[in-house]
Amino acid sequence: MNARTATVLEVDKDVQAARSAARGILTAATNLHAANAADLMARTEKIAAVAAAHAAAVDGESRFPNDAIAAARAERLLGIAVPRELGGEGAGIADVVDVCYALGRACASTAMIYAMHQTKVACLVRHGRTSAWHQLLLRRLCNEQLLLASSTTEGQAGGDVRNSTAPIERDGSRITLQRQATVISYGKEADGVVTTARRSPDAASTDQVLVAFLKQDYTLEPLVGWDAFGMRGTCSEGFKLIASGASEQILPVSYDKIHAQTMMPVAHLAWSGAWTGIATAAVDRARAFVRKAAQRSGGALPPAAAHLTRATASLRTLRSLICTALQSFEAASADPSTLESVDFQTGMNLLKVNASELAVATVMSAMQTCGLSGYRNDGEFSLGRHLRDILSAPIMISNDRILANIAAASLLSGAPNSLSD
Repeated sequence: MNARTATVLEVDKDVQAARSAARGILTAATNLHAANAADLMARTEKIAAVAAAHAAAVDGESRFPNDAIAAARAERLLGIAVPRELGGEGAGIADVVDVCYALGRACASTAMIYAMHQTKVACLVRHGRTSAWHQLLLRRLCNEQLLLASSTTEGQAGGDVRNSTAPIERDGSRITLQRQATVISYGKEADGVVTTARRSPDAASTDQVLVAFLKQDYTLEPLVGWDAFGMRGTCSEGFKLIASGASEQILPVSYDKIHAQTMMPVAHLAWSGAWTGIATAAVDRARAFVRKAAQRSGGALPPAAAHLTRATASLRTLRSLICTALQSFEAASADPSTLESVDFQTGMNLLKVNASELAVATVMSAMQTCGLSGYRNDGEFSLGRHLRDILSAPIMISNDRILANIAAASLLSGAPNSLSD
């Protein structure tokens, strides 16, 4: 063997060793991720069990799901999406949506509260990176398992989150804000509120900022109560929000960026996960009804079984829709220009519209499967609560407003050249 051959063999051995080491690292990382995912799901199942046990009472009494949120705190699920270096678990958006889905199968109000909280956390994580105040808030959130509420609905503008009436007032390094917040879900129970506001008294209504206030920073004066058809446990009351704090509590990125890159897509994904959970729970009951009916009739399926087929089909479509949207968001998450593009924004807005309508259709098909047994409130196959909760999906966050807002984008876009485009 000459020296050149020996050198080539040594290099080849080094390459093989490096490849083997890389495979080992990838395998270890995959195993660690799987272990972390299994642990997260096990903790989520504990919370879901508590939420399910109290879901009827939460709905009937229109009360905040204290037991479920206490369980979420005990299992440290409120800070899972915060980076590890700040005390969280570095969970991705798919993990958060999975938790929303699991909670939605147990208690719709708990799932929506969790989804709204995680949307605020996502905004702080992505857009508070250069802010020492917000980094400290995220550390506190993990250590103390703080629950954050959202205030984006205001006065006569209703759900027009891209316009604000109330401005931030400045006095040196201090700021104040007074806004007619016609909806602050679980406002009384939250440890803090993350709110939109006009940047200054002379700013345009669309020139907005996002501000985080802790409980000691504000008072809530009741404006509107909450006796609603569904989602009764979200306690989505209206308040006059009177807040004061330090100027560094304003996120250092303008709200138009925050909304496009994080607030809207994360909210639509998390809400969709919760709605899919509700729809899945309804289909589970419908399937159990058909099985029981078949047992009673010696194996013959009842005529309403066709509705179960329709419910299952629409649920499959719903799940596929969310999986595709998750992949799209994860692929674009590191590229602000893609996140802000017309195509991406339109797709994420249509996710909310399509997911909410599919979820309603799924629960309706489940209700038709169960017939009177589903219509009743006092039986094992009752679906009244599921139907009332899911009807909030296209209404509480208006599909009409979303469709009107993206009408111009629909005019600008053309037909794709192929099915894969």
